[in-house]
Amino acid sequence: MAAVKTEHILKGLIALCLVALTWVVIDTFREKVVVAGDSAPEFSISTDAGRTVTRSDFGGKLLVLNFWATWCPPCIEEMPSLDQFQKTFADSGVVVLGVSVDQNAQAYRAFLAKVKVAFQTARDPQGKISADYGTFKYPETYIINRDGRVVEKIIGPTNWADTEMIARVKKLLAS
Repeated sequence: MAAVKTEHILKGLIALCLVALTWVVIDTFREKVVVAGDSAPEFSISTDAGRTVTRSDFGGKLLVLNFWATWCPPCIEEMPSLDQFQKTFADSGVVVLGVSVDQNAQAYRAFLAKVKVAFQTARDPQGKISADYGTFKYPETYIINRDGRVVEKIIGPTNWADTEMIARVKKLLAS
């Protein structure tokens, strides 16, 4: 009788371990999606100016991290207002970093030569950084505060010259 009871306990423990293992495996496959309030994932990327930057390099400033691509019409649509936004806030402690997921380096360079934006740009053709943030729709922008926290996540194109957007950013700078 004791052997039967021990066998049932062992079977129960094995079943419990299998459930726990299954949960761990499923959790590792689940995509991580960064939202407002989360710590912004670290990254390191070489800008088109040849400078390697990390998320930590922007400490003390408000970082506007924009994921985009030349093949994305909404990304192209928001580019002029994002450029104006950078010019407006350049001396106020705001930095815009545009990270393109373009795989075609030639198309990327030709686009930037034509558009000539004022903000820093970089290309991440494997989309590693955007994947770390859980980005799957472009454009997608993360506003990251001085402490490395995402304070706002914007999915889709934005009019960065809009008075409401400018007021929100000024409020973030004051806090």
